[in-house]
Order: sequence, then structure tokens, then C-alpha cells
Amino acid sequence: MKLKYIKQNCLLVLIIGLLSSCEDYVDVPAPENKIVRDVVFNDDATARSAMTGIYNQLFLSAFSNGQKSSVTLLAGLSGDNVSNINTTNLTRMQFEENELLSDNTSNLDLWSSAYAVIYMTNSMLEGLEGSDKISVDLKIQLEGEARFIRAFTYFYLVNLYNDVPLILSTDYRENQLASRTPAAEVYQQIIEDLQLAQDLLSAEYRDQERTRVNSYAARALLGRVFLYMEDWEQAEAYSTTVIQATSQYEILEDLNEVFLANSKEAIWQISPIGGGFSTHTNEGNIFIIDPVFSFLASFYLEEDFVQVFQEEDKRLTDWTEYHNKLEVYFAHKYKIRNSTDFPIAEYSMVLRLAEQYLIRAEARTRQGNLTGALEDIDIIRKRAGLSLLAETNAEISETALLDEIMLERRKELFTEWGHRWLDLKRTGMVDSVIGNENPQWESTDIWYPIPSEERMKNPNLTQNDGY
Repeated sequence: MKLKYIKQNCLLVLIIGLLSSCEDYVDVPAPENKIVRDVVFNDDATARSAMTGIYNQLFLSAFSNGQKSSVTLLAGLSGDNVSNINTTNLTRMQFEENELLSDNTSNLDLWSSAYAVIYMTNSMLEGLEGSDKISVDLKIQLEGEARFIRAFTYFYLVNLYNDVPLILSTDYRENQLASRTPAAEVYQQIIEDLQLAQDLLSAEYRDQERTRVNSYAARALLGRVFLYMEDWEQAEAYSTTVIQATSQYEILEDLNEVFLANSKEAIWQISPIGGGFSTHTNEGNIFIIDPVFSFLASFYLEEDFVQVFQEEDKRLTDWTEYHNKLEVYFAHKYKIRNSTDFPIAEYSMVLRLAEQYLIRAEARTRQGNLTGALEDIDIIRKRAGLSLLAETNAEISETALLDEIMLERRKELFTEWGHRWLDLKRTGMVDSVIGNENPQWESTDIWYPIPSEERMKNPNLTQNDGY
């Protein structure tokens, strides 16, 4: 079984090499398009493998792999949930202290790896459009998947950096001098890609693996996008379509089952198979503190964050753990720190049903439907073993309910894709929350800097204020 996966990965490495030659979109050499399309888009099998290569690349790319230059870790440090154990690592301390320099190497890795994935999806879309050798149904499916991944990647770029270059082709002459596109236009492209994706994709998971996106993944991300855009009606509508897909998804009562491979709560996950021999998630690897080899630990949960949990909250007992030697709590959503076992037990979670209930709760509250919002938030609270707000505080005000929703988002989604950092920014709370904790905080710290190395290569890239 292991040999099969190793051989498959060797093939995918070759395909990835054809789709993208480097991780720096502004310095991509002229692609040999005829060779790429003749090889990759010659038949259904190779086209499928090329798309699998893009999925596997998500486990390797810095921004999406859950490792130390990922959105999950870096945005987690920027928020107030996660801290560095090793305070001498200046690269990561800059994120925790919200004092980023434009030459920060992790920031460069995050930016350039995201654009490398975008380049790959653009190459896939161009190849599909130019090929007459792939079956119609497969071409439709692969286009939907590529558009989803492109939209997903741009979602994080625009929320971390504000205006960013909107790259929609593999034309290296145009791309290497691209200027920044207003965030509103990037959002419109995200919506366009996702709405096309939901129409192109099947409701079922290809190969029965939730590591392949389906139409509900597109709807789930659209629900989040419209929430961020403060289009409450659309956010509620899209999250509702996912919540109502009860044959596909459910809130799992056992918190220890949520992050298992293909769990019923998962809408989209990333498989560790892209990493080759190892079969553990990177999140499990970096967040779990080994009971013996604690000197390998890098991160812990901030004490102020741990204190927001009530003692009876199952998320405290099941999703965190206390390390006696270091006297800190660490994230324990994933239970496996190292593994080479097959079948793979855990996949990295990207989108899950609990977030959709929280999206709808917030959207309903913003529209004055407090009864419906209470129903949604109480589903999350009940699973956590907490009392129901509908029973203990049925007359809660809109402002107080929004505070409760933000608190539940913080407790439910910690160490998952930087939700806390993005929530503080989008709700206008970041100055008061981070500013109160960090005397060096300035309002311009809300955006990460455009990497200085990218600006040296592309004179049309302007810098964010404050850098």
C-alpha cells in the first residue's frame, strides 16, 4: 500500500513541475505551453492526476500546509490565541508582536506560495479550455475544482494584504509587472469563481474523499465571503444550503471525531498524502507538545485564551491539553503528532459544518432574527456541553448576542486558518483588542506588508501603509 502511494506521488511531482515551475509568480519563465498541454491534457487520466497534483501541492505550499509559514500558524500568532515558546525566533515573533518587517521570510513564503497555487490553477484552466481530448463531464468537474481553489487562495491573500495583484492567466510578461487590484474587485472575482464552481461541481465527493471539493464546499465558502462583505442575506442563504444537506453533513457529538479523515462534519479537508512518507497533519505536528521531547515544542495556547473556556466546556478538555513540564496548554484538536501509517487517520480541516452554523447565527443576528440565531449558536454550545442561551438568556440583546457569537467563534475555530485574526479585523475589533494587549500596536498593522523581495522584482507593487 505504501509503495502505491509513493509511486503516485512521484508521478504527481512530475505533473506539478509541468504546471508550475516555481513559487514566485513574478519570476515565472515563459511556459512551454504546447508541451504542457500535450502531456497533461492528452487524456482523462492525466488531467485527473494533474488536478490531484494541485490538491497535493496544498499540503506542500507554505500558506496552506498548516506548518510554520502557513495562514493557520502566522495568523494565529497575529491574533491573541497562540504564542511562541522560542522567543528568539525573530521571524515568528514579528507576527506575534504585530511588528512585521517587509523582509520577513515567512511572510514572503506565505505570499509567494499562494501565488504559485494560483499560477497552477490558471494553468489548469487554460489547459482545460484548450483541450479537445478530455471528456466533457470531467472537464466541467476539473474547471469547478480549479476555480474553487483559485478563489480560496485569493480569499486569504485579500484578507491578509488588502489590495493584491489579480492574476488570471499564465502570461509571464503581464504577470511579472502586475500592479495591485482593489480588494473589492478581487472579491468580485472570488464570487464569480465560486458561483461558477457551485454550478460546475457535483454535490458528491469525487472518489468519496472529502479532500476533493464539491458544490457544497463552494457554497460554504460563499457563505463566508458574503459574511465578510456584510451581505447578511446572502451569507444566511448559502450557509443554510449547506446546513440543510443533512445526508452529507452533521455536527458530531464526539469532539474527538471531528478532525478524522472524511468526518461527517468536514466539508473540505487536505490530505497529508502530498507529503510523501509521512501521514500526519502538519497541524498535529507543530501544535502537539510531546510528553517526553518537550524541547521540540514551538507553540502554546495563550493563558488569556484558555481562560475564556468554562470548566465544563468539552472543547477545553478534548481540544486542548496541559503540559506539566512546560506548564502551558497546547492545541490538541489533532491527536497524531507523527505517523507513517496507512490508512491515514486524520486530514487537515479546512471547511467544516460548525462554521456554517456560526456564519448563519451572525447573519441572522445582523438581520434582527435573534430567535433563529439562538437556535444556531445553541447547536454549537450544546455539543460543547454548555447551557443553551435560549433557556438561560432568551431576552438577550442583539449586541450581547453578537458578542456571544464572536466568543463561540474564538473557542470553536482556534488554530484553524487564522479565524480569530480575520474576525478581529473584519468586525473592527482589532484596534481595541490587540491594541490593549500590545502597546506597540498601530492601526496600520492590520495588513501584512507586501514582501520587499517581490517589490524589488516588480516596481509596480506598492506597499501597505506603515511599512
